[in-house]
Amino acid sequence: MTTIPEAIDLLIEARWIATVDSDTTLNNHAVAVHNERIVAVLPTREARARFAPARHVKLPGHILIPGLINLHTHAAMTLMRGIADDLPLMDWLQKHIWPIEGTHMSPQFVYDGTRLACAEMLKGGITCFNDMYFYPDAAASAASEFGMRATLGITTLEFPTPYASDAADYISKGLAVRQDWLGNPLIEFCLAPHAPYTVSDATFERILTLSEQLNLPIHCHIHETAQEIADSLQQHGQRPLQRLRKLGLLGPNLIGVHAVHLNDDDLELLATTSSNIAHCPTSNLKLASGFAPVAKMRQMGINVGFGTDGAASNNRLDMFAEMRLAALLAKGVSGNAQALPAGEVLRMATLDAARALGLADKIGSITPGKYADLCAVSLSPLETRPCFDPVSHIVNVAGREHITHVWVAGKCCVDNKTLPNHPQNDLESAVALWQNSLEFRQQP
Repeated sequence: MTTIPEAIDLLIEARWIATVDSDTTLNNHAVAVHNERIVAVLPTREARARFAPARHVKLPGHILIPGLINLHTHAAMTLMRGIADDLPLMDWLQKHIWPIEGTHMSPQFVYDGTRLACAEMLKGGITCFNDMYFYPDAAASAASEFGMRATLGITTLEFPTPYASDAADYISKGLAVRQDWLGNPLIEFCLAPHAPYTVSDATFERILTLSEQLNLPIHCHIHETAQEIADSLQQHGQRPLQRLRKLGLLGPNLIGVHAVHLNDDDLELLATTSSNIAHCPTSNLKLASGFAPVAKMRQMGINVGFGTDGAASNNRLDMFAEMRLAALLAKGVSGNAQALPAGEVLRMATLDAARALGLADKIGSITPGKYADLCAVSLSPLETRPCFDPVSHIVNVAGREHITHVWVAGKCCVDNKTLPNHPQNDLESAVALWQNSLEFRQQP
């Protein structure tokens, strides 16, 4: 009896597949995709016999990995890339970034900056980003236009900006945008109090209530600099994490960003409450914030993913760079060459980040039933040869320049290193206009 092949939308064959939900790297396997989701992962020969795909992609020199997840960024700040370099955090913020935002911040600024960020991130294998910025409706429109997955922050501060007047206004506007985007499968939201030094106890208490009512993550900078901790001790008589614990914010819904300056009590708090951390190694170094004890966090069972931070403080939205730097720093800081092996690093950049966002049942691994968020990395170029361990190559050898294809929910968003259906000239013109405007403002 002849079996009729099953019609599907897409079949991707690859030399290697790192599913991430197990430590095994599959050789000469294929991923079958239909109706946005992965329906099977199986040997290539079996896949060819079983499926009749509408599109068939053969990648004989590639490793297929889950789409990378950028666990912390300020996407629209790509328009400020390199505008105030080589400065400590508070000088950078107070004397440069906040004044620029006060003059130029608008929905158009966020829309164009986020479009630029989406183009960069997609070409770098990032299929999902966790954002903290203003005008989330404009950011949602930009991400949706590129077919990218995003968790957008309901950013909250106590002081006014062009976007909102006070904490209540930030929250009200953010919740209204969330309501407008409910039902969009690519757009999620989180609560994003900026930091303990810019948010009051009363606002944190309201954010906790909303998090519990709406089951939303809480995305917050924490313990980024030594000065932040000293100021908290002086003002509140306790370290920031102790303050957040007293307010009830520590827990599985918290994504603490940076977490550089941690003592043993801080680490124990994070571990016992099952809080999550977004580790941003490049930004931490560029702003001279310090070295986060990531190896120790992982040993204690703390869930950690990677973030690029914004392009104004990195200055790249490059998760390959973050993976490699994080692995090297963990080894150097801990004095243990076995700290953060490549397989663990890839898991942190995918499945562990998805877990922090509450999306591990949908994305983060190449698993049947999950959305087909996938990234193909070519290991054929001479600079990547020989290849004895393709997962090690992802962290230690390959870069974003080796990415050829990216899919989000089964839709091809990067095809042979190009962004289909997105005219580059339009984006380049918008960026040039913003550069001229910002350069004029910077002149004495």
